Amino acid sequence: MLNVNNVQIVYDNVIEAVRDASLSVDEGQIVTLLGSNGAGKSTILKGISGVLYPEDGDIIGGTITLNGESLIGRKPDEIVRSGVVMVPEGRQLFEPLTVEENLMMGGITRSRSGATEALENVFDIFPRVKEKRSTIAGYLSGGEQQMVAIGRALMSSPRLLMLDEPSLGLAPQIIAEIFAAVSDLSKQNNVSVLLVEQKLPFARRAAESFFIMERGRMVANGPMDELNDDLIQRYLTV
Repeated sequence: MLNVNNVQIVYDNVIEAVRDASLSVDEGQIVTLLGSNGAGKSTILKGISGVLYPEDGDIIGGTITLNGESLIGRKPDEIVRSGVVMVPEGRQLFEPLTVEENLMMGGITRSRSGATEALENVFDIFPRVKEKRSTIAGYLSGGEQQMVAIGRALMSSPRLLMLDEPSLGLAPQIIAEIFAAVSDLSKQNNVSVLLVEQKLPFARRAAESFFIMERGRMVANGPMDELNDDLIQRYLTV
């Protein structure tokens, strides 16, 4: 599925944000990428999605492939069409638009009938979003906005869904609801998930394996049940 091998990413041709980082996500698998703030986790997701350019970031080494095909150098919309979609930190909804209008923006690469079908699928996954379909997105709670942001990403029927800090600023009950929906989506639709998360209890509940980053490098990885107290104390703040 997704393979990131020895990737090096710099900003402004000077600042090395990621060095020789490697990770992989298999089909239908949920993988969590852990680490403290500034470790390089979000930069990895932006590199995979092809959206480093607004911050003058460049991939200067390594490979990123999806089912053997390189993603490096491709435009963001081409990467979305290939099946890779990211939900960025902070949701980044179009706040003056309604919930349904935000969702339909995510289906812009699909036919009208395909987008309509995808919209109903999103409503099945997040019934709360359906109830708010005519509400202005800026009036939603943080949890509802996160559901809409994930739903917007699902409108393109991704094979790989990348979530950047989806629990940020949300109540535990809402986080649990979102993670349950993502877990069900992965199991029922065979969607792979790469999850950047700092709330370890929720990451443990959803993910099958982990990678830990520190100062731009991968320092540990393995099945989730091998994430022991020693690794947590050395690399993570819980």
